[in-house]
Amino acid sequence: MADSELDELRRLAEQGNSDAIDQLIELAGERGDMAELRRFADRGNGTAADELIQVATELADLGELRRLADAGNRTAAEVLAELTEE
Repeated sequence: MADSELDELRRLAEQGNSDAIDQLIELAGERGDMAELRRFADRGNGTAADELIQVATELADLGELRRLADAGNRTAAEVLAELTEE
C-alpha cells in the first residue's frame, strides 16, 4: 500500500471512520507496526490491543506486554506470565 493511501486511511480514522480504523489495524498487524497499534490500543480499541499483544508476543517484547499489563490488560498479563515462567 502506498504512503498516500495510508495517509488517507489515517485521515479517515482520525475522523472516526471505523472501516479505516479496522483496515489500519489489520495492516499494522501485518507489518508488525507496534507504534500504530499502540496508538489505537491506547485509545481503547480492543482489536488493536489484541493485535499488539500478538505482535509483542511474536517479538518477545516483554516491555510492551508489561506496559499493557500494567495498564490493566488481562490478556497481556496472562501472556507475560506464561512467557516469564519458561
